[in-house]
Amino acid sequence: MRIAYAGLRTYWFLLRPRIVGVKCVLTHGEDVLLVRHTYGSRAWDLPGGTVRRREAPRDAARREMHEELGRRIDDWTPLGELFVRSNHHDDDLHLFLARMSDRQVEIDLVELAEAGWFPRGALPADLGRYVRPIMERVTKA
Repeated sequence: MRIAYAGLRTYWFLLRPRIVGVKCVLTHGEDVLLVRHTYGSRAWDLPGGTVRRREAPRDAARREMHEELGRRIDDWTPLGELFVRSNHHDDDLHLFLARMSDRQVEIDLVELAEAGWFPRGALPADLGRYVRPIMERVTKA
């Protein structure tokens, strides 16, 4: 995954594409699920991924959570969109919230190094750059 990610960064630098993706906030009570990817930044981040061509963002959220976490989630609350420029590309992130009845996840070790549940008021210091702005939307939802 690290080699593929390096190739993507070169592609982004040369072509400066617009990437459509999803970020998913999964909560259980007052806790939120954060993940560390096996590629890119090792900071704690929200799970998510890229929306495929002709795929609705909600369907991408369902697919990504099944692929990365082994969870089938159908009940999503939309949190809007976040538009950002990062690493030589534009991100159009569709944001979703799902409240989980349990904490069980089975992570895909190809994409994720680890996953952990954290109290919303005590998130780790090494967070991905979009976690806090997205979590602000959760308190309003």
